[in-house]
Amino acid sequence: MTTSPSAPASTPAPTSLPTLLVLDAEPLPRLGRLTGRARVEHADAATLAERLPHADVLLVWDFTSHAVREAWPGGGPRPRWVHTASAGVDHLMCPELAASDTVVTNARGVFDGPIAEYVAALVLAMAKDLPTTLRLQGERTWRHRESTRVAGTRACVVGSGPIGRAVVSTLEALGITTALVGRAARPGVHGPEDLDRLLAGADWVVAAAPLTEDTRGMFDARRFALMRPSARFVNVGRGPLVVEDALVEALTARRIAGAALDVLNHEPLAEDSVLWEVPGLIVSPHMSGDTIGWRDELGAQFVELFESWAAGGPLANVVDKERGYVPGH
Repeated sequence: MTTSPSAPASTPAPTSLPTLLVLDAEPLPRLGRLTGRARVEHADAATLAERLPHADVLLVWDFTSHAVREAWPGGGPRPRWVHTASAGVDHLMCPELAASDTVVTNARGVFDGPIAEYVAALVLAMAKDLPTTLRLQGERTWRHRESTRVAGTRACVVGSGPIGRAVVSTLEALGITTALVGRAARPGVHGPEDLDRLLAGADWVVAAAPLTEDTRGMFDARRFALMRPSARFVNVGRGPLVVEDALVEALTARRIAGAALDVLNHEPLAEDSVLWEVPGLIVSPHMSGDTIGWRDELGAQFVELFESWAAGGPLANVVDKERGYVPGH
């Protein structure tokens, strides 16, 4: 976790227990360590607005909900600290929250390794044509084919946060030469001015960026047209990074060889969505970071943050509310 020295913790009053409001999702977080140290209350989308003024801390456990963004602009006091059990914060940010003194933290650090493993699995699955193998097995068809060796290929990873860096390390362990692209150039990281050139030379393009005004729709028809016909695209960042119609067209016209989406513009994906049947596209239900025990890790991370906050210590994982992510070093 990364500590922001410019965001001192706001400590609760010593005469009473702080009120911790949880925006619920099942299963509920395990907060037993906070017994006797916080007054824990619960809310759903329908009750969040009325309970926000009475909370010192808000835990956004339901990180798929837009309830915070909708409820925050209302009247009355607001929590001094909001923590979301997710890496992305676009689901809760609104102009009023961004302009407030409320500190926002996220679950940075929990998902890095699992998502990197998932990306590697997708890369290998596409290189070795595992979807076809499984389909042919279901058809009881024996059809010998050749596959691609990943060692010696090139990848462009977009998003230089912990997830992007973990993806780079994992792909490089497979022998893939990898370039990392971030918001600004720095040692080991390319700036956005290099992105088009790197896309044109990449066999694998991995989107792992946060959703901001600069990144929304960045993978559009122009960017897909820059890629090689043999290139494959993977999105484990945020769904709206991709103009989905442009990706569908690129795959259907075979302008790129394949793609995998673990995040989509609209989740869950509708049963009648064309994305289910696009040739060369793997769709998974936003599960790349969700390994066995992940919810317990998220709960334990929040409890550690709360203990630091209650003791007057600094909060880690502080989000730059204007940028929409935790700034790197």
